[in-house]
Amino acid sequence: MPGVEITGKAVPRSEEILTQQALDLIALLHRTLNPRRLELLAARKVRMQQIADGKDFDFLPQTKAIRDDKNWKVSPAAPGLNDRRVEITGPTERKMTINALNSGAKVWLADLEDSNTPLWENVINGQLNLLDAITRTIDFTNEAGKRYELRPDSELATIVVRPRGFHLPEKHILVDGEITSGSFVDFALYMITCAKLQIARGHGPYFYLAKMESHLEARMWNEAFNIAQDFLNIARGTIRATALIETLPAAFEMEEILFELKDHAAGLNAGRWDYLFSVIKNYRLRGADFVLPDRNSVAMTAPFMRAYTELLVKTCHSRGAHAIGGMAAFIPSSDPAINATAFEKVAADKTREANDGFDGSWVAHPGMVELCREQFTKVLGDRPNQKEKTKSEVLVSAAQLLDIKATPGTVTEAGLRNNISVAIQYLERWLAGSGAVAIFNLMEDAATAEISRSQIWQWIHNEVRLESGELVSASYVKQLADEEVAKLPQSTDYTQAQKMFIETSVNDDYLEFLTLPAYEAMA
Repeated sequence: MPGVEITGKAVPRSEEILTQQALDLIALLHRTLNPRRLELLAARKVRMQQIADGKDFDFLPQTKAIRDDKNWKVSPAAPGLNDRRVEITGPTERKMTINALNSGAKVWLADLEDSNTPLWENVINGQLNLLDAITRTIDFTNEAGKRYELRPDSELATIVVRPRGFHLPEKHILVDGEITSGSFVDFALYMITCAKLQIARGHGPYFYLAKMESHLEARMWNEAFNIAQDFLNIARGTIRATALIETLPAAFEMEEILFELKDHAAGLNAGRWDYLFSVIKNYRLRGADFVLPDRNSVAMTAPFMRAYTELLVKTCHSRGAHAIGGMAAFIPSSDPAINATAFEKVAADKTREANDGFDGSWVAHPGMVELCREQFTKVLGDRPNQKEKTKSEVLVSAAQLLDIKATPGTVTEAGLRNNISVAIQYLERWLAGSGAVAIFNLMEDAATAEISRSQIWQWIHNEVRLESGELVSASYVKQLADEEVAKLPQSTDYTQAQKMFIETSVNDDYLEFLTLPAYEAMA
């Protein structure tokens, strides 16, 4: 079509996804909203510089009327989204698609973002796998001959698609010579391919919205929803979206984000890993009071994390929305001792969330679905959710959300080595096309890799010393990186991944997102 160019190489069956109608919608969204998207991305940088200069985040005075008005509510839960006590996340690979839908979870977060590598083949094949799942034409046979097929529709999880965040481009589709937004491309392709099919099945096009940093970004998503619904002659409000509160700026605008998405809002999710990344990123230059200890020692019971989750549940339930808890990243092991310890920790985490008022939570592996369901069912019983638990007694201040220094724990050599190894191993797999990677019995995605390299950058630039007394310096990190890579299988080449890790964790200039230079390095 005029003004639209596809530069990606041919992918089998891509004509089923890259239809004239899909390209028309991509072009419409790009021409209408991309200038504003770029302005909002620029506003993020301005805000981050203000934090570096000493200004702190606070609740917005200009939107106080929205927070003070107790009368507005979001729309009632859509079909398939009322009981969300356990949700499974994962990329839209063919085997994962079948396993996630069959897992027994209430919802599958079909991830086109953090657990997916945006290789062009993945962009197209992910949409094809969603299409085939909805039309029940999907199957998969592994190398050993084991066949995977879908269970009956009544036993399948509800599909909720997570497009890429606003910061990620789609360089393989150009509109008027400009690179498009990965967010709008993922959204438009799914809407055109699957929206009416989902409506016919009694559900609808449902989405998770990633990496938002303000209610103005939520407003832009809401406008995109209306554009797409009008384009397809679908009633406004058919789309439903759950916003991830996974950035520190968004934590100060939870009510405003729900308000902007009001007719399309399904809830908020406590995206704990990206939230930690955002805390580090925004306050990386503000000194010792904002330096976190080892990543794996930062628990949800830390005061600033506790304030964040308490505020999220209160905000959601006061507005009639679902509050969804964080990720359990553990992957069942062949070692019973490892499993016993991990299952105990996961059960305690999910019990805490259920007792705190969350309506459901995430797991990364089908083997953890039942454990999560059990903890929530103990609290919910036959009720689909606990939105009646409004937590009116909860009062959370800006100071509590920013009380990073009260986080218990230390910075250790083991924690530093873990960050280095995880980041390098993850980058190697990401560059090869896999966005969800099992490392040390945890499912790592882009968010945890971002935490790993950002912590190291912060430790270096704040002259942090390890518990042992060793200074975390650029030269020391490079030395440990060599040592950690030497421990990995030598059949895999980690050269490019290690180089990219050093560039994003040691160099003077801090990069906002690890995935941006990694994406540029892809074909």
